[in-house]
Amino acid sequence: MDPPEYRKTKIYIGPAGWSYADWEGVAYPSGTGYDRLLHIARYFNAIELNSSFYRIPPEKMVSSWRERLSSVPGFRLTIKVNGKFTHERKYSPDELEEFIDRFYPLREAGISGPFLLQFPWSFRNTPQSREYLAELAPYFAGRPAAVELRHGSWAGEETHEFLSRCGFAFCNIDQPLIGDSLPPTSHVTDPGTGYIRLHGRNEKNWFRKGTGRDARYDYLYSMDELEEWSKRAGEMIGRVGSLFIITNNHFKGQALANGLQLRSMLEGGVIEAPASLIRSFASLRDIAIPPPGEEELDL
Repeated sequence: MDPPEYRKTKIYIGPAGWSYADWEGVAYPSGTGYDRLLHIARYFNAIELNSSFYRIPPEKMVSSWRERLSSVPGFRLTIKVNGKFTHERKYSPDELEEFIDRFYPLREAGISGPFLLQFPWSFRNTPQSREYLAELAPYFAGRPAAVELRHGSWAGEETHEFLSRCGFAFCNIDQPLIGDSLPPTSHVTDPGTGYIRLHGRNEKNWFRKGTGRDARYDYLYSMDELEEWSKRAGEMIGRVGSLFIITNNHFKGQALANGLQLRSMLEGGVIEAPASLIRSFASLRDIAIPPPGEEELDL
């Protein structure tokens, strides 16, 4: 890897997903007929596609994303790999190749960011797990891909060296530190790609049986907690070509508020944000203003 001073880093910040019912009236207007994707892309230069984890999008939908996002200069859509390949781990090679190729139109248009392979907490550092990752690596050759590992057994330099040999970026995460969970880090294993995902620190509901997705990711980071991650991002800047920071604490638009705060910390200056979001989060009022044409704030 080149010395840090020789590498210029492009920073991409955005939320995981863009279409949530509880974002209506907070992040974007209520009702149908509104392009939520382009609305969020107005304020962030990246979004993580997370619906692909649950179902593989049809070709027509991928083409629609390409067409719409082509109008947003410099935007990147990162792609969360389907759970069939990371959680179930039962599939044919043709199925994985088909999944990866489905997003070729985005790559061709220069819109796609890294693939994200998120593994569950139960995926531990065993010879079988390492073998599985090594078998996955050739499918992503020539395509940036980050691996998210959550169990503490993956801590250590051996993991970083192994992922580097596989050509995978290490996904640095923030999660509730319960039991043998990986702590916050700022590791780089791929000189092309750095990846950070912030899940929140909702310890009460993180492993609670029957907890829904919204309750698990219901968390708003404080300024001090975000400063910690701003410093970690700073440790990665200069060591990677692109750094992706994804906020996954999506409930009630909290991922958007915290993402904008991180933008302000890393980019400096006042940034634009939806008036409704500034109204909902007092922490944005000193760093964000609504774009021209939006209603005046009554704070």
